[in-house]
Amino acid sequence: MAEVGLVVFARIAWEVGQAVLPAYRTRFSKHQFTQPQLLGILCLMRYEDWTFREAEVRLGEHCELRQALGLRSVPDFTTLYRFLQRVDERTLARAVDEAVRRLSGVGSGGRKRARVAVDATGLASGAVSTFFVRRLHHHGQKPLPWRYWLKWIVVVDLDRQCVLAQMARRGPWNDCASLPLVVQAASEQTPIGLVLAEAEFDSERNHTYIRQRLRARSVIPAKRGKKAWRIRGVRAEMRRAFPRRLYRHRARIESVFSSVKRKLSARAPGHLLSMQQRQALLLGLSFNLYRLKHFCFPMNMSTKPNDF
Repeated sequence: MAEVGLVVFARIAWEVGQAVLPAYRTRFSKHQFTQPQLLGILCLMRYEDWTFREAEVRLGEHCELRQALGLRSVPDFTTLYRFLQRVDERTLARAVDEAVRRLSGVGSGGRKRARVAVDATGLASGAVSTFFVRRLHHHGQKPLPWRYWLKWIVVVDLDRQCVLAQMARRGPWNDCASLPLVVQAASEQTPIGLVLAEAEFDSERNHTYIRQRLRARSVIPAKRGKKAWRIRGVRAEMRRAFPRRLYRHRARIESVFSSVKRKLSARAPGHLLSMQQRQALLLGLSFNLYRLKHFCFPMNMSTKPNDF
């Protein structure tokens, strides 16, 4: 028998998919599986860190999951893979917005403007342990080959602890110029009053964008440099009188990253970069659904909603 929490998660994922996707892509579709059903299965895969073949096997074993998704039969793993290839970033962004909207209805009401934090973390593209790779090359007396990884950049609501906006790209990469893009996407969903970010995003342009375009407060520590360097504007203010007590709240986004990697997955599998990016965006959507499940069904929880 499937876990009750897993069945509830599948039902919520299906409902969110119905709100953002039509039942069928074209009128020439086979009408065997709907797009919301397939999106719900992909979210289940991210929630349980299944492969495509494992998802097919698990759905075949548990009739409760099939009933929660409204499935009359189990889709083949190739059907899931091809659907993931067709899902674009806009669709996943709409699904994230829908989950945030539902969280706003059941979360803390009355709060006018959100306090958000921006940060990035790395996701593995496979299941091979990094420690194993380093140890292998250490004993073989061979230089460690340069490897790329996937950087997942997110905007997190610090009070509701959910993902407001996200993007993924191949690392290493300087994420400083990415801050206006993700913050703008988050502001379209939720009014923002405070933006916290680490020194990686430090630039006068980012401060100006947040304060003039969004009418919000920005707290970003100025990068360390030579004493001869002269900085002006908001960056000079950050160096002269940095609000340390306010900046401490940024640690909550690290708690969100830890929760995602411990409870869901730390991987974004895929041979192609485009598939890895979709897997990372699905990870953010699945985390919001995980939070929504805890808010809507507190009796099925083993921990509190804010217990990270």
